[in-house]
Amino acid sequence: MYRAMTLKILREEIDSADGEAISRIAKKTAIRLELHDGEQRVFLDGEDVTTKLRSQAVTKNVSAVSMLREVRDVMVREQRRMGKDGGIVLEGRDIGTVVFPNADLKIFMVAKVEERARRRQKEMQHQGQAVELEQLVTEIIERDQKDSQRDISPLCKAEDAIVIDTSNLTIAEQVDTIVEKAEKLLHHRT
Repeated sequence: MYRAMTLKILREEIDSADGEAISRIAKKTAIRLELHDGEQRVFLDGEDVTTKLRSQAVTKNVSAVSMLREVRDVMVREQRRMGKDGGIVLEGRDIGTVVFPNADLKIFMVAKVEERARRRQKEMQHQGQAVELEQLVTEIIERDQKDSQRDISPLCKAEDAIVIDTSNLTIAEQVDTIVEKAEKLLHHRT
């Protein structure tokens, strides 16, 4: 959702430091998530922008946009609306600490920065973009630092979150680990 908002701000050519203009845009922007053929799609004002959200421009600007209170207020309100009835899975850097601090299950996924950069590089190559691994490592470190040090909703692990290091896990293994944790939680409740 933050990437979609960043894409809109880039398209509108608004300076990421112009909180007032961004606030106006955020309040009238519609971002929705939909499942299509088993795949999560992101719609920005009715347009499917899923494939545009991982561009270098969006990645470079998402931290600056997401640290603005005006943007965070709108996004948190929308995320809470989506999860008001429960039974959902959301991911994000403040989902377990700010958006849903009372969530039944919180997973805090980590991976070595080099592995994250390799995954990102592979994703970008699949989209026809070539970026040096070292550049991606630098960008990831910078984004993590910015997100961890922002005043509003900083990236941090919730005290009751379960940490899963995905550095050496396949996607299937990651899913299996999380499903196992969820099933264990459900079993203890019955």
